[in-house]
Amino acid sequence: MIRVEDLIRAYRHGFFPMAESREGEVSWCQPYHRAVVPLESWRPSRSLSRTLREGRFKVRIDTAFEQVIRSCSMPRESEADTWISEEIIEVFVKLHRLGIAHSVECWMEGGLAGGLYGLAMGGAFFGESMFFRRPDASKVAFAHLVGHLRQRGYLLLDAQIMNPHLQRLGAIEIGHEAYMLQLEEALSKKIRFAGHMK
Repeated sequence: MIRVEDLIRAYRHGFFPMAESREGEVSWCQPYHRAVVPLESWRPSRSLSRTLREGRFKVRIDTAFEQVIRSCSMPRESEADTWISEEIIEVFVKLHRLGIAHSVECWMEGGLAGGLYGLAMGGAFFGESMFFRRPDASKVAFAHLVGHLRQRGYLLLDAQIMNPHLQRLGAIEIGHEAYMLQLEEALSKKIRFAGHMK
């Protein structure tokens, strides 16, 4: 069982957990190349800007955290299993109750249309996973997350491991040493994630 204090310590040292499967063993990852989202220079694509202007989703923070993480844990069409195990879900729900893990959610017609979750410490936000049930819902949640982090004065949005979806959203790769310098600076800040999302 992952202890809350061990998970927090791991993130402070540049590690994050991934499981082999729903019930599988958890490994601690520290990739040499890290995906991050440059908060100051990030801009939404033209299509995403249009979607944001349409305002088709109602965006909320922390109203359905466990529903979001469990939705994120469902295997994608191209995957046989998930890296978000029950053990990871359990410790993140505990972290949410402690005010450390958070969800950004898109709602439509009273239902959860998509969202993302992650961990906030100091001036760093560690993005874990996202999902969608309606087109563009996860992208809208991501755009609102970036805006919220900027508003609160965050320095680092860690996206962990690069993939084509993150690249399309504007993530870049940096080396381990550069990441650790950014992480150290971000963790030195005292910022509360909670607050009204604009």
